[in-house]
Amino acid sequence: MEIYTKRLVLRPLAPDDLQTTHEYASDKDTCKYMIFMPNRTIDETAEFLQAVERNWNAEKPLSYEFAICIDGRRIGAISIALETESVGEIGWVLNSAYRRCGYCTEAAKAIVRFAKATLKLDKLVAHCDTRNVASYRVMEKLGMRKVGESRREYFDERGIASEYEYAMDL
Repeated sequence: MEIYTKRLVLRPLAPDDLQTTHEYASDKDTCKYMIFMPNRTIDETAEFLQAVERNWNAEKPLSYEFAICIDGRRIGAISIALETESVGEIGWVLNSAYRRCGYCTEAAKAIVRFAKATLKLDKLVAHCDTRNVASYRVMEKLGMRKVGESRREYFDERGIASEYEYAMDL
């Protein structure tokens, strides 16, 4: 399954993406607002990619993790995790070398269409650290609205932070 946009190809993330995934997944700057990252070892990244592949191969996947590619180069990932049969959570991460080019917004708009047309979802939600201005700006460009603020717990020295929740009906 591949999704095409004007500049990007979104395709299932796979174990073959280990090096490019680890490049951003281990980068502290890229992952400073990601709860389960940065990865400390390449083995952590490999285990994640193996779990992603198992999920893609499941009869009823619980999430859809896509590689974001431009000109054959993988620059990040975008996903929808199913919370219920009608609600999905969208999320993304982009290699910091490719920020401020509109790639994340372009990929996210394509995934919103996929959520509505293919997955038949009624609603999408998204969460981000309140300091992650770029992320919540993407949410707003998608037409999502802020519906709440709560706390976020990182599993390392970053500790506790505030988190926004955004949502949109499809």
